[in-house]
Order: sequence, then structure tokens, then C-alpha cells
Amino acid sequence: MKTKKEQFVQHLSHDIYDEEEADLYLDKCLPLIGYITMWFNGLEQSLDSVICQIFTDRTDSTGLIVLHKMTYSAKVDLFKRFSDDFHSCFEESIVGYDELMKNLKESGRLRNMVVHADWENTNEDGYTYVNLRISKGGMEQEYAQFSEGSLEKIIDLIIKTRTDLYSYWENRNDKLYNRE
Repeated sequence: MKTKKEQFVQHLSHDIYDEEEADLYLDKCLPLIGYITMWFNGLEQSLDSVICQIFTDRTDSTGLIVLHKMTYSAKVDLFKRFSDDFHSCFEESIVGYDELMKNLKESGRLRNMVVHADWENTNEDGYTYVNLRISKGGMEQEYAQFSEGSLEKIIDLIIKTRTDLYSYWENRNDKLYNRE
């Protein structure tokens, strides 16, 4: 996905020259935005389930008490701390763990970018306002070009990450229960 920045000038505004073309673009992308939301929520529920099983396999209540009101990124961090502790008991970590952690974080970052984008301010080229950056150099309006292809790649990443989470969990349990 491409991004661009424009210097902020007095008022937060966005140049949309062809609203009809922008509306056509949004009509194609809105279902994909819904799929991103749906698949991400499934990924987060899977992460919750795995964390609950780390606490105990007898009940989810202990884990749910801890997870209640935690953000997704805090859950990823908690999962990483538990996993790193688990790996410290063995000579090597489980294959795919580093990629899983990277993809869990990236899935959250991309989901937030999509869900919190200002979709009403999408131009005819598909650039959507996503953020205001403030630095010593001034303020810049940041835009991301969410093409159908880039949105589909986000969906694919989220689905892959969920599958990899379960694969990791199975490999972790195999290692734990087949320990010599």
C-alpha cells in the first residue's frame, strides 16, 4: 500500500476532486473493510483462547479475568512474555515463532489503520486520510492508498496469522508433552 504526506496548512482539509469516482472506489472497498474487521476479531478471539489455555485448560475464566479490557497489543505482549518464558526452558524456540510475533503485531497495526481511517475523506485515487503527524518540521497529513489488492493482502495476512497461531500452539504442546 502506498502512502503520501501533505503539509498541513491552517485547516485540516482533504483534496477530493471527483467525488463520484471516490464513491465508486469506496463501493468496491467497503466489503473488504468489513472482512478485515471480521477476520481480525476472529484472530483476537483465537489469541484470547490460547492465552486462557496458558493459564489453565480447566476453565477460561482465569484467563478472561486477566484479559478483560486489555487492548490487542497488550494481549500480544502478554502472549510473547509467556512464550518467551516457555522457550527459555528449551534449547531452541519453536519454528515460525518470530514470524508469528511479527505478524500478530502487523495484523494489529494494519487493522487499526483500516478501521480508524477517515473513509469519508477518500479521494478518487484511493488515498484515505489516516493520521496527522506532528514533528519538529511541522504538521503533515498522512494518507494511505488502500487498493482492493492491498486490502485483500491484509485479509490474507490476518487469516494466515490465525492459522499460524494454532500451528504454533500445537507445536508448543507437542514439545511440552513429548519432553524427554
